Amino acid sequence: MVKEFPVKISERALTEIAIIIKEKNIPKDYFLRIGIKGGAGCSGVSFVIGFDKMKSGDNLFNYKGINILIEKPHTMFLIGVEIDFEDSAEERGFVFNKI
Repeated sequence: MVKEFPVKISERALTEIAIIIKEKNIPKDYFLRIGIKGGAGCSGVSFVIGFDKMKSGDNLFNYKGINILIEKPHTMFLIGVEIDFEDSAEERGFVFNKI
């Protein structure tokens, strides 16, 4: 298990995650999953966030009271990333920023 959590999550994002868990009645055996998809070609990787059950090959972290899964191979792509939550007239949702 990786000892240090590779991602920073803003307080706004943590608040929104807690709201989603409560309002959507996320089952206790589902955890927040942070990861990547893609990576082939010039476009690079896209970051993803959602809820999922734990699978073999996952690292489990507890970050400020929220259980979070990251697939071991995705960890290196998430180092130095901050997850924030935007709620403005133009957009609403989670954003991934390199820090």
